[in-house]
Amino acid sequence: MLPATELLGASLVAVATVAGAWLARRRQGQRQTWFAAAAGALLIIAGLHLLPDAWAGARGTSVWPPLVPIAAVAAFTAAGRAARAGCSCSAHKEQAIGAAAAAALATHRFLEGAAISLSGSATVAIALAAHAFGEGLAAGSLLGAQPRRRTAAWLTLMCLSPVVGAVAADAFAVPDGAEPILLAVTAGILVQAAWMSLRTAFRGLRHSRLLLVRPAATTAVAAVITVLAVHGVG
Repeated sequence: MLPATELLGASLVAVATVAGAWLARRRQGQRQTWFAAAAGALLIIAGLHLLPDAWAGARGTSVWPPLVPIAAVAAFTAAGRAARAGCSCSAHKEQAIGAAAAAALATHRFLEGAAISLSGSATVAIALAAHAFGEGLAAGSLLGAQPRRRTAAWLTLMCLSPVVGAVAADAFAVPDGAEPILLAVTAGILVQAAWMSLRTAFRGLRHSRLLLVRPAATTAVAAVITVLAVHGVG
């Protein structure tokens, strides 16, 4: 059994995830807005949270630091190719990248659960919950093309992975050399998801500059909110 503080922290992260995803799916008529928000959140999560942590972790271990950007670029490329494989229609691409992003976020959540366990801090848990709302919003937007049951399954995985991470951290430590590379791979996948989100948000708006303002502003606002959450984690 997890201590009460760790269980409460993991529960807060799960609730925030579901709340963000529910908001994105509840307002599906604002599809371009949510994709723009998802892009802003994912770019900040990857660029200001995952990659710096991966670089710092590599420098603090025996991992060769340049492996971090190499792993991120490789994951970005692989995720893009996976999204383009099979049917070339946009709906199938969105389904593929949505599933990849959800899997990457679930992996990231595993490490966040471990962080809750290792820190034992309620402040860290609350900050991670604020961070999780943006991730849930992004996941809900990207999984919008998925059937309800599949979306529920991915969200369940994202909610359970922090608990598994906390349990694993109590049982044994994650190898120092594995964590930086895992974070870099996760970041690469999320940047690819952000890129596809931006393309979807701006699709069909090229003929009017005024129409471009709303998704651009939404991306910026989501990025700012996520920056505050990420700095709260730090």
